[in-house]
Amino acid sequence: MEAWVTQVPPITRAWLILSVATSLAVQCQVITPLQLYFSFKSAFTNAQPWRMLTTFFYFGPLSLDFIFHMFFFMRYSRMLEESSFANRKADYVWLLLLSSLMLLGLSPLFNLPFLSSSLAFVPIYIWSRRHPSTPVALFGIFAISAPYLPLALVGLSWVISGTWKAAVDDLIGCAVGHVAWFLRDVWAREMVGGYTFLTEAPEVLKRLLGDA
Repeated sequence: MEAWVTQVPPITRAWLILSVATSLAVQCQVITPLQLYFSFKSAFTNAQPWRMLTTFFYFGPLSLDFIFHMFFFMRYSRMLEESSFANRKADYVWLLLLSSLMLLGLSPLFNLPFLSSSLAFVPIYIWSRRHPSTPVALFGIFAISAPYLPLALVGLSWVISGTWKAAVDDLIGCAVGHVAWFLRDVWAREMVGGYTFLTEAPEVLKRLLGDA
């Protein structure tokens, strides 16, 4: 198990460990979901800023839905980090940070107290757009093209959770993923002709993570 975890690239590994640890802490009643969810009132009016982080690490109680989201998040975040962001930890963190800020802004509009699954769909969506001709076999049964993967997973999430609310969370993640993909792969490359502040990590973050 330890050997497998160490093979996962660092950003995905840290996200995975924090998410599993958070759900285990809730399962063991060390903390409660009420201490983790995000709202502007709780985070700012009540001076509980940690909620801006914990909302991205709680995938719910240990269940089939938890396993579903963790498996696909880990799989495609790992593949994206190993391919598009190989040796670029800072740029991957910057992508997730900007996506997180967008999700925090959208949270009150769609009543999303937990944003973990929404953020998890960002790397899934970007990977699917960057590998349009790659066939994907869901559970080794259904074969689809990569661009249809996010919507297929949204549908599966709906079926597993039994509520349309889960689909809304994941669809918001797909929307933010589309914005992130557009900024990096269309706007920056084809319209601007290079990287911008929105698509490349600041130098201070690169030095902090050893990319400079």
